[in-house]
Amino acid sequence: MAQALSLSYSSSVDLTDTSAKTSSLRSPESEQARFRILNSFKTHLLFMINDSMQHSRFIQRDKRNPTVRLKAIMESPGLAQETMDNKPKVSRVGDKESDYFKDLRHRFLGFKKDKYLSNLEHYQSLAEAQAPKFMVIACADSRVCPSSILGFQPGEAFVIRNVANLVPPSENGPTETNAALEFAVNSLEVENILVVGHSCCGGIKALMSLQDLNSSSFIRSWMSNAKPAGLITKNAASHLNFDQQCRHCEKESINRSLKNLLTYPWIEERVMRGKLSIHGGYYDFTNCTFEKWTLDYNGSSVVADSACSFKNRESWG
Repeated sequence: MAQALSLSYSSSVDLTDTSAKTSSLRSPESEQARFRILNSFKTHLLFMINDSMQHSRFIQRDKRNPTVRLKAIMESPGLAQETMDNKPKVSRVGDKESDYFKDLRHRFLGFKKDKYLSNLEHYQSLAEAQAPKFMVIACADSRVCPSSILGFQPGEAFVIRNVANLVPPSENGPTETNAALEFAVNSLEVENILVVGHSCCGGIKALMSLQDLNSSSFIRSWMSNAKPAGLITKNAASHLNFDQQCRHCEKESINRSLKNLLTYPWIEERVMRGKLSIHGGYYDFTNCTFEKWTLDYNGSSVVADSACSFKNRESWG
């Protein structure tokens, strides 16, 4: 195209030179008309050259500007095809979500076929009412599902999960944990409360790592409920390395939660009457073992910083 424009421009110069040589043989009127035509041609030629240069800059600029690139694509089918061919293949989050939910759908249909329909009478009775024997307080950690670990079936356990499986004392005010406790103990009349802790707990690691728990962070605020367990651990296990201290605190925090349960009068009253038992459990998923123990109410005190007594210690696995 540049060569064609160059030839056209050369032709216009030649025409101009030729017109200059023969201008003396023509009338003034014809010469004026001729010059108007030549000027018009040169103006048109310059416009074509400028348009070509603008298009070249446009193509370079569109690589950086998506809006300009879109315009170029709309105006040039060849460029549109090239752009489509060179477009990187990017997997969208929506595609992954679709795969995830396809898997969940498959699992649900398997549950319906293999469990629900095979035990239809049981599930229909659960639709009428529930009467669980256990209230379980477990960690929100995705690796610690009490139903999978302990084999609870639908209707057997009323479960609440939170960060680090904590039970705040009653004086700390309402939380979703003590709301669940109130319903389980007073309405469902469960016979056992089981607090399940576990190894490698992120909440406990956060507690043992924090220098100041009086922060506005949600995690710091929540983990302040376990601050007494952290202080006890640092005093009793200061000679241990950090991971060993965390393991010690994981169990100490469970015991602190067991003691905090007795700060709720309606829990202590049922424990005192022998209608309710309080248990601790520790799941170590590094070697798949489970420890279980029971709070000895007669040997324990709800007084702050006093020791608790435990009984019926067992180790499974």
